[in-house]
Amino acid sequence: MGQYANQPDFGTFASVVTPSDTISLATKVNNSALFIGSGGDVTVILTGVRSASGSALPTAAEAITFKNLSSGCFLPVIVDYVLLTGTSAADIIAVK
Repeated sequence: MGQYANQPDFGTFASVVTPSDTISLATKVNNSALFIGSGGDVTVILTGVRSASGSALPTAAEAITFKNLSSGCFLPVIVDYVLLTGTSAADIIAVK
């Protein structure tokens, strides 16, 4: 989604998100916007964020929490990870 080169202005892929505190390639949602089915807080690591130590993968220290999101809304940022700690929202879908 968004105004990136060679990318449509609408979602073409969606998958259910299982928040996890494990930061690895297996838990990455790969440059996705999020649809919040049931409102609450969502803790994410934005796309492109690297660890302050310079390693390739970010850490929980680079996470940001979006508070009090409404049910049925899109979170208008592009993320790579949705963390379990700090996330109270449910029924989250990654859209890209």
